[in-house]
Amino acid sequence: MTEATPGRGTLPAGFRVLIAAQFLSTVATVAQATALGVLVFGITGRELDLGLLGLAEFLPTALLAPIAGPIADRVDRRRIAAVALSCEAICAVALAWYASTSPTSVTPVLMLVVVFGVARAFAVPASRALPADLAARSGALPRLVALSSITWQSALVVGPVIGGFLYAVDEPWPFVVAAAGMVAAAGALLRIPVPPVRRVATDARARPLHEALEGLRFVRRNRVVLAAVSLDLMAVLFGSAVALLPAIAEERLGVGSVGLGWLRASVGIGAGLATLTLAVRPVRRHVGTVLFVAVGLFGVFTVVLGVTTSFVVAFGALAALSAADSVSVFIRGTIVPLATPEEMRGRVLAVENVFVGASNELGAFESGVAAQVLGLVAAVVFGGAATLAVVAIWAVLFPELRRVDRFDEVVAVT
Repeated sequence: MTEATPGRGTLPAGFRVLIAAQFLSTVATVAQATALGVLVFGITGRELDLGLLGLAEFLPTALLAPIAGPIADRVDRRRIAAVALSCEAICAVALAWYASTSPTSVTPVLMLVVVFGVARAFAVPASRALPADLAARSGALPRLVALSSITWQSALVVGPVIGGFLYAVDEPWPFVVAAAGMVAAAGALLRIPVPPVRRVATDARARPLHEALEGLRFVRRNRVVLAAVSLDLMAVLFGSAVALLPAIAEERLGVGSVGLGWLRASVGIGAGLATLTLAVRPVRRHVGTVLFVAVGLFGVFTVVLGVTTSFVVAFGALAALSAADSVSVFIRGTIVPLATPEEMRGRVLAVENVFVGASNELGAFESGVAAQVLGLVAAVVFGGAATLAVVAIWAVLFPELRRVDRFDEVVAVT
């Protein structure tokens, strides 16, 4: 049953509940991340510790991907995501308590972020497969990806503003609100009617290591998928300046936690406007070329962010680079599920989550280390320049991606 026929402007059954759950969980996660950056930088004043936050969340994602992917292909994905969100809520409550104690050490924060990262490692591949499950064989996946992205980007506007404002009111409050949002999202996920999908054959249980690594082997074999996810990995690995926003806000722009909240909100504003445009006028031709151009613009505006001392220019640069990033996310988020057999999506998306996690969380660590060694400005400018170099190199190494013209050219092959 559908809420309407996807090809005629309507949505599959349960999709509205899914996007509500995505909105709640993303608002909660981003509000918590905004508050965590202010909390950690306030304790130590070191950019390196902002990078360590990213590393603490990335390591569980990388280590648990071989387990999380097969589980997402065997077990009800709604329940996996709901349980993982509940665990994230417990971590948020613990962070709220620690923030109320006038903390002087970042070690407990990093330990709790590691636990949070464990939960995220299971939540992401399961929840990211749900739009494709709902789309089933209707051909509506590109539209669902665009609508999911709009929801996500909207949450990126609301979440940082809430996190920054609540932190200014009382330090534990952003974490309390985050916990409530995660619990609400978990409850919503359990209400989604997901159509049956093909699962891994039962004889695969005899080869658990082979099964766990199958997602990685698939990505390595499929040159278009490998190019798309590795381009994101390398570009954002170097250009992940958003992780340094607490330092940029204080040292370069002279604004407090509320100003930081608006800077992080500009990421959602720019990306949201781009995603709304994609929903109305989706990319239909020259898909590969558009992807390379978008990542290149991401690098250009990262350089602008690094050199400016103006809050207005920084706000605009963040909005522009996030708009470019949202285009690349839309294209990658459509290509990867289309190129992946239905019964392997959990494993492949778990591998993709490692790539994306590396580009975000590990990129945050790289940015923190670079800022500690090179200085804040040099680190951000270097990251943007390196992103441009990656675009040029990948365009030569992966002509298969550059030549993709339409999404319907991407076919799932086992």
